Amino acid sequence: MVVASPTSIRSEKVRDMELPMIDLSGERSEVSKLIVKACEEYGFFKVVNHGVSEEVIEKMEEESFDFFAKPASEKQQAGPANPCGYGSKNIGFNGDIGEFEYLLLNTNPLSISHRSKTISNDPTKFSSAVSGYIEAVRGLACEILDLMAEGLWVPDRSVFSRLIRDVDSDSLLRLNHYPPLKNSLIDKDTSPSSMHPHHHHGNNRIGFGEHSDPQILTILRSNDVGGLQISLDDGVWVPVSPDPTAFCINVGDVLQAMTNGRFVSVRHRALANSYKSRMSMAYFGAPPLHARITPPPELVTPERPSLYRPFTWAEYKKATYSLQLGDSRLDLFQMEADDETAG
Repeated sequence: MVVASPTSIRSEKVRDMELPMIDLSGERSEVSKLIVKACEEYGFFKVVNHGVSEEVIEKMEEESFDFFAKPASEKQQAGPANPCGYGSKNIGFNGDIGEFEYLLLNTNPLSISHRSKTISNDPTKFSSAVSGYIEAVRGLACEILDLMAEGLWVPDRSVFSRLIRDVDSDSLLRLNHYPPLKNSLIDKDTSPSSMHPHHHHGNNRIGFGEHSDPQILTILRSNDVGGLQISLDDGVWVPVSPDPTAFCINVGDVLQAMTNGRFVSVRHRALANSYKSRMSMAYFGAPPLHARITPPPELVTPERPSLYRPFTWAEYKKATYSLQLGDSRLDLFQMEADDETAG
């Protein structure tokens, strides 16, 4: 079980480093190369000049903010999360706990308009903000996935993006709110502003524990409060500086499998801040349940044989639900040594 423990965080290795920032308005072949390099090294990068309008983002943020500002009893009408809906503290079904609350939505338009009735006093306005945001970030996700295919020299440019463009795509949008840990203990005006609490781990606790995202690609936008950290191979955590003009992009497990292990599904977590609310919005681009996950033939070679056996997204999801947040799920789908010789 992931239990938030302040002492263990303090003793961990944290390294400040510049993570890749990619300008999508650059020259296409150059941009695709940079994206591939970032996905191979980190499984993570930020994008600017992404084409998602400020207005679309602001509308979504306003709806998110309004929802989390409601009294608990009203928010609970949109729950309990099963897995969609409003949830607080509990992550998934296997006892993982976090210091945050969230609203998880399926990106299907009918599902959104149906759910918005329990979420907002103005369901039409809520649905419209959510649908506009989803359409924009899905477009961005597809653009990035096409650039990835180009950078990997896969002739079928839409081999990744068509999975999330599919009308039956199982994509999700999750709105997250990490309330300040010291909400009731501190008179905000007297806390010294020079302290910059988010630089000190002593003041932070795990809001959402270490995990990788099971889907294809995650597009995350957060407010100006830090908290996101990514994990490198050697057990070092790298803080991702908050940047409201950029989107954070990370590779999910399915994309690691579809690139035959060339891209890494980044392990990450979110810390809750002692003094400020952190809000974020994550779009998880996922395939349809029946989609068969297997790499394009160009990415399987005698030098680089298949790492994973083919699986459907439904199978993978089922495995995810049976494990805890921090477990490594892709390992379950690795090829056995004898599978390779049999092929």
